[in-house]
Parts: sequence; C-alpha cells; structure tokens
Amino acid sequence: MKITICGSIGFYKEMESARDELAKAIHEIKIPELTLEVPEEFGGGKKVYFGQYIEQSGGIDAFPAGHKIWDLKEGAIKDHYEKIDWCDSILVVNNEKRGIEGYIGGNTLIEIGVAFYLKKKIYILDLLLNKVCSENARFQSDKFDRILKFSFS
Repeated sequence: MKITICGSIGFYKEMESARDELAKAIHEIKIPELTLEVPEEFGGGKKVYFGQYIEQSGGIDAFPAGHKIWDLKEGAIKDHYEKIDWCDSILVVNNEKRGIEGYIGGNTLIEIGVAFYLKKKIYILDLLLNKVCSENARFQSDKFDRILKFSFS
C-alpha cells in the first residue's frame, strides 16, 4: 500500500517513526519534506533545515506575514499535496499538542480534505477524534491496526 503520513510539524519524530515501522511491513511511505535547506540568512550564516528552523523559532505562527519562510512553506504544502495524490491512503498523526488531545491543525485539516476529495482512504491515529467523526467521512482508525498490521504501542 502507498501511504502518505500527514500531521503537524511538531509530530515529525512520530511521523518518521511511523514511516520506519510501516516500511518494515513493505508499504511505500512518504512524509512531509522538512529537510529542505533554508537560505543562510535564516541560520545566521550556518546551514539549517526548514523544519528545524521553524521549530527553533517558536513555530510557523511566529513569523510575520511577508516573511520569506512563507514562500518555502507554500512550496512544502504543494509538494505534500502531490504526495497525497500519489498515495492510496493517508495516515494522520494527531497526538496531543498545546493541551489539545488529537490535535489537527489547519494545514492537516486541509490535507484530510484533499485526500477526501481524491477518494483516498483516511486513517486517523488518535481514536479520540474517531469518536466524533461520521462513518460516512471514511475515518477508519478502528481498522488501522488490522489493515496496516502496525501498532504504535
């Protein structure tokens, strides 16, 4: 199965872990590309990476409108939409963030919408969200472990 993993940049380590475990089950996996180099001016003359730079700066919301980081983020978003188009299904990693269980931010919600529009299977990792979602929306967290033969425990 071809799977694209979606979620907040803050869950990147968990996305990498999920990618590694799912790849062992012979799935093809893609995750957001956060290792793009940002211009040296962002790193004070040293090489830094997109995801690292955003996290060290307090998250994407710490940047004012018009900052060059937004152009890089736009490119990363478009790249991830192409990954959603490529896959058979998406897996949303939505752990607790900022005191919110099952956190899904704006971009992740849009990615879910893109997957839904493209008729991809959608798997939401945090079962809490599954309790409030309609079956018609094709959220299948309860079947995740059985279908993908994978567990985060």
